[in-house]
Amino acid sequence: MEEERILERERLQMEQIRELDFEELQVEEVDQFRDSEDDDDDDDGLGISHHTRRLLSNNVGADDEHVFNPDVASLHTYLGEVEDTPNRTAFVEGGTVLKIPLFYLEGVVLFPESTLPLRIVQSTFLAAIERAFNQPNAPCTIGVIRVYREGNQFKYATLGTTAEIRQYRRLSDGSFNVITRGQQRFLLNRRWTDVEGFPCGEVHIVEEDVPLRTPRDAFGKLVPISNLRAPSHSSTMALSASFRDTDEMSVGNSEGSFESALSPSEKRLHYSAVDSIMDDRTSSDDDDEVVSTSNIQSSGSNPFISREDGQSDDGKAPVSTGKCQKLNRLTSFRKNTDLNRFRMVPRAFWPFWVYRMYDAYHLAQRAADLWKQIVGVPNMEAIVNKPDILSFSIASKIPVSESIRQELLEIDGVSYRLQREIELLESFDRVRCKHCQSVVARRSDMLVMSSDGPLGAYVNPHGYVHEIMTFYKANDIAISGRSVKEDSWFPGYAWTIANCATCETQLGWLFTATSKKLKPASFWAVRSSQVADDMR
Repeated sequence: MEEERILERERLQMEQIRELDFEELQVEEVDQFRDSEDDDDDDDGLGISHHTRRLLSNNVGADDEHVFNPDVASLHTYLGEVEDTPNRTAFVEGGTVLKIPLFYLEGVVLFPESTLPLRIVQSTFLAAIERAFNQPNAPCTIGVIRVYREGNQFKYATLGTTAEIRQYRRLSDGSFNVITRGQQRFLLNRRWTDVEGFPCGEVHIVEEDVPLRTPRDAFGKLVPISNLRAPSHSSTMALSASFRDTDEMSVGNSEGSFESALSPSEKRLHYSAVDSIMDDRTSSDDDDEVVSTSNIQSSGSNPFISREDGQSDDGKAPVSTGKCQKLNRLTSFRKNTDLNRFRMVPRAFWPFWVYRMYDAYHLAQRAADLWKQIVGVPNMEAIVNKPDILSFSIASKIPVSESIRQELLEIDGVSYRLQREIELLESFDRVRCKHCQSVVARRSDMLVMSSDGPLGAYVNPHGYVHEIMTFYKANDIAISGRSVKEDSWFPGYAWTIANCATCETQLGWLFTATSKKLKPASFWAVRSSQVADDMR
């Protein structure tokens, strides 16, 4: 008889396990379906158009259609074959003073780690390149300074970036095609014109700061109250060891592990504290409705388990609607709140949230997440643990005006630069003509045509460098002249000059595919130098 009862109990347990497994499977399927819907919503709602997604997929379409390869644009194949430069300069220490040739570029802001193509056709700049190749203190290094118009005068920025000549090609007419890469920021101490006619400058290499991280010892973790009761020497030693251990533990300890170490009386205090914290964050009209913690059982039952409306603890006596709503809010609060942060013991003057505001690694993760949602390409996850590099990478690719990009370049401090980039990513919505403020494109129209990102620098046959941002659709822009296939920055596309329809300023170009099988069939390139600072 006893064996039959045991077998019956085991059979019931097996049925319950099967039911639980089936319920978990259903939950997983629903969660996967919701996740897929969320992914689609993120793509469509945050500015990544289906045009960009298809372009980046790099798949061959039906009927022999093929999508433009973004890697081709980033290689600057229109410059022809180039060879690597020997004897390049390694990074120099911050504070070093160098004398190097300078290149003043209008409408261009160079950042460390970004690519800058150049066509050197003027004799004075040809001499500057020759000097850069042969200078002993910093071989193959030039300085790039932004120049801009203010009224009828040219103004020169006082902070620029050194550029390393990585590849070059000497043409038959004596000109150079050069591909450079940004290296280090510098302050311009003084500038002059060399005897050979090209500009030179004395530059002071900026010593970049170390990315800030929240000090590990600035905050500790509270231990259960029971550990503080015994005044004996052994308890004191155990308490000291407990604090040392908690300092070394990750902040992400689970809520359950904390509660399991509490006695019943400590749990009552703990839940009362959580209740009071939640009350401060809920609406004021419920302040008079306080959920009593007297029903917390000594067995450690959780008082925040949601019940059906109108049911009490035992499921019989009715409970007021206000209290049921309160219980639901308590349950939601516990699910959505990291209660570990309420047990952080400050050992520093400032609270935890202040340190988070300037934690470069926390800010880098926020910026990388925003970039993934809004732009998508290139993926920043590989450098998210290098906040200094990530801050320069985003600054070099974010599709904003050149003056804002110069502002980003001049910001000292990785945390401050990341804060500004997060602000720009959150507010960036419209692209306006700098002269008449007409809206010519929107964030949702953005199209990534280069693996470097939505903004890049390209050089024309006359040596003028243009930074452009690409869109699959534009407004209030009129094309002028015929389409030209030669010297196209995007192989397989012909370019046509595009002007603002309101003020007739040249905003950029329309690129159209020369083959019906090439996708996208067309797109717009807008010069960052002609974009207004206000992009909301």
